[in-house]
Amino acid sequence: MSPDLSPALAWTVLITSGAFETMWAYALAANHLRFSRRAVLFLMGTVLSMGGLAVALTSIPVGTGYAVWVGIGAVTTLAFAVLRRQESFTWVRAIFVAILLTGVVGLQVVS
Repeated sequence: MSPDLSPALAWTVLITSGAFETMWAYALAANHLRFSRRAVLFLMGTVLSMGGLAVALTSIPVGTGYAVWVGIGAVTTLAFAVLRRQESFTWVRAIFVAILLTGVVGLQVVS
């Protein structure tokens, strides 16, 4: 039985689950944490991220949903790394993030 989500709720779930990609990506790179903690973060992030994707895809076309999910995950992971001062944020990166977000919004508008 698949949930019957309104379009607005499906998009909210999709965007939120895309943001949870940051959790499991961080767990993969967090060498300062013990393995058990990294494993728990990875599993929680994966379940929340992919579980939300699965739920959202009951109402959103798979190609559009997957593209948005990956785009949101990439942007939030970069933002998290910049906030933690693990990566720099240059004007060139800002331009490409803006292009990526424009594509995400565009996919939402046309679907």
